[in-house]
Amino acid sequence: MKLINIGFGNMVSANRLVAIVSPESAPIKRIIQDARDKATLIDATYGRRTRAVIITDSDHVILSAVQPETVANRLTNRDDEEEELEEDE
Repeated sequence: MKLINIGFGNMVSANRLVAIVSPESAPIKRIIQDARDKATLIDATYGRRTRAVIITDSDHVILSAVQPETVANRLTNRDDEEEELEEDE
């Protein structure tokens, strides 16, 4: 199981990610509010400004204070490291 750091030591399973998006648009704000109403919202911002919204395949919505590009780079770097390890074996 691959885990991605989404800030402040919080981790999310990379296999469960569906999307990493910016929170500015109205549809995303609606998704956040719907998740809050359904109790499937996880706020991992530690009181800071939300910069990334992570949507999982279990319909959980996770708020992160890290930029979406940073989370995506961490996911990509993790995949690259695993490919290198597989090639070495």
